Amino acid sequence: MRPLGGGRTAGRRGGHGRSSAERATVRLREAPDREHPDDPPRYAPQWLRLREPADAEARAHELLEPLRIGLADLPGRADGLVVHDVGCGTGSMGRWLAPRLDGAQHWVLHDRDPYLLHFAAVAAPRAAADGSRVTVETRRGDLARLTPDALTGAALVTASALLDVLTAEEVGTLAAACAVAGCPALLTLSVAGRVELGPAHPLDAEITEAFNDHQRRTGMLGPDAVDAAAEAFAGHGATVRTHPSPWRLGPGEAGLTAQWLRGWVGAAVEQRPELGEQADRYLDERLATCAAGELRVVVHHTDLLALCRPAGGAP
Repeated sequence: MRPLGGGRTAGRRGGHGRSSAERATVRLREAPDREHPDDPPRYAPQWLRLREPADAEARAHELLEPLRIGLADLPGRADGLVVHDVGCGTGSMGRWLAPRLDGAQHWVLHDRDPYLLHFAAVAAPRAAADGSRVTVETRRGDLARLTPDALTGAALVTASALLDVLTAEEVGTLAAACAVAGCPALLTLSVAGRVELGPAHPLDAEITEAFNDHQRRTGMLGPDAVDAAAEAFAGHGATVRTHPSPWRLGPGEAGLTAQWLRGWVGAAVEQRPELGEQADRYLDERLATCAAGELRVVVHHTDLLALCRPAGGAP
């Protein structure tokens, strides 16, 4: 799972020390350990915990009923549903979804970071909606390259805040693997490229545009991810549904909003260093408005449900 707001907090260094984008920030993503430089970067568990309530509130409940219908149409599994959570982070998707589905479930948690996998396993849910048992296992590996063999027996693939950091090739690989396995995919909280802030500020649009460009760096899909995924899954014959899943942040979420602002503006400055001092002033003004309880933010996301044809079913 990646932090919404674009990964690492980026800050501009000037003659007076750290920029406001760097000050008092929960690091959204930690650098690799110096003693183990080949280990993957680590998303800060503090950030993932901070955003979890907003994620849970935002996810599209409207996709749950078609998901349940799709799961009911799958061939019967005596040992219950096998769910693969791709890029699980600290496991927030399982904590949200498992208690909303009936029947025994076995969750396979995938992440490159063993540190986050430990958190996910320890805090995993133990019971389904009807009280049936939920079990978990962890698998460390590349998030974006699940093979059909890895999904043998899967009833569902899930991911949260992942699609937008994948490339078109990686999304195609994921869609193909789900199609071969014949299992649905519920992929939530992909950034949509739109942010609303109130009160408005003249720099809002430019920061948003710079952030979106940052999201697309190095071939990542960023705000184009849902459209690309919908096309990829549909190309394999899946029925695709999407639904908005916005964060709506007010005074009660001031801590999350402040950290999101730092990451959002920091990514914009990393993409366009010429924003420089005006972005620093912008961030300071926004943080002050947030601290005063006067800032409202809507961060738009989209959830996607792809109902693939069951393996061995009619073409």
